[in-house]
Amino acid sequence: MNRKIIHIDMDAFYASVEQRDNPALKGLPVIVGGDAEKRGVVSAASYEARVFGVHSAMPTSQARRLCPQGIFLPVRMRRYREISEQILAILKEYTPLIEPLSLDESFLDVTGSEKLFGPPIKIAREIKRRIYEATGLTASAGIAPNKFLAKIASDLKKPDGLVEIQPEEVQDFLQDLPIAKLWGVGKATEEVLKAMGILTAGQLAGYPPQAIEKRLGKFGLDLIALSRGEDDRPVILSSETKSISQEETFTPDLHDLETIKKVLLDQAERVGWELRKQRLKGHTVHLKVRYPDFNLITRSATLSFSTDQGIEIYQTVLNLLDRTEALKKGARLLGVGVSNLSRRDDLEQLPLFDSGRKKVARSTEAVDRIRDKFGPEAIKRASLLEKDDEEVGR
Repeated sequence: MNRKIIHIDMDAFYASVEQRDNPALKGLPVIVGGDAEKRGVVSAASYEARVFGVHSAMPTSQARRLCPQGIFLPVRMRRYREISEQILAILKEYTPLIEPLSLDESFLDVTGSEKLFGPPIKIAREIKRRIYEATGLTASAGIAPNKFLAKIASDLKKPDGLVEIQPEEVQDFLQDLPIAKLWGVGKATEEVLKAMGILTAGQLAGYPPQAIEKRLGKFGLDLIALSRGEDDRPVILSSETKSISQEETFTPDLHDLETIKKVLLDQAERVGWELRKQRLKGHTVHLKVRYPDFNLITRSATLSFSTDQGIEIYQTVLNLLDRTEALKKGARLLGVGVSNLSRRDDLEQLPLFDSGRKKVARSTEAVDRIRDKFGPEAIKRASLLEKDDEEVGR
């Protein structure tokens, strides 16, 4: 209970970026996602659209029925990543203990930051202000002694919310919290608990653990711990990253080999760039494919050398692609990742006569300098110039 955790959550992030970039959309129901005619789903909905019952992960066709006057826009993932990087840069000024969960939300452990920046409520307020000044977007913040409570707190007064739960307030706060708010409680688990007469976290906290374990196994004991405000998971530092990855969902599904190759090359290049930014290299390359039937498979290969080069990652991924049925069945999702990471500074230099890899590394450094100065889209391989978000249905 001595930790000070802040959860920063951007408000309707994708939709808010669209409204910020096009002021004519302010105040209108903006819905970002895939094409309704191609089994698309909603990625984000502005608060004006949520009034009509539209929410993320809803089929776009259903969203169109609920809100026919909505402004439906395609996902612009590259733009959202650019804004996300601006936000992350602000967060890093207050603590190195940051755990990004996605482009639009992060945990911060500010326990050791109070002497420099003041109490957590002041830090959160200042972060919100600076994000708004830098991006024109609002963020909601939750402050609590642990990650579970901080995440719940950030959601209580959206949009532009700020809620702090003090250690002495935890039990009262949880007493009437709906059971569905606990992490991991989906509809099926909620129905099981309701059938046992458990509607709130407070009721679960006082329930005999043996009875809960009998119905839900060890997972039930984890839920009891959460219902009592117990969550000792640390904020995982970016320097402790176990893997770097990129993935995207497509509507319609991808079947064409050339399009799939372009997507994988783009993802591999981005993974390589992120590895180099964090001064990491990896030995194991992963390919993730979700088929149209929603079956998800992964394929991996461990290299004899470590790499942070996108082209080497891509060449490995192409070999892994042959071990999938993506071309036969189609690909609803593609993802590229690298794990088994090591600090680049701790690795041996390239062999003296490995001139090919040395040349690649030197040219990559030149490209990185351009990207660092002008952004990730400033320079790319010629084979990717014809590929944009709309062509692959992002």
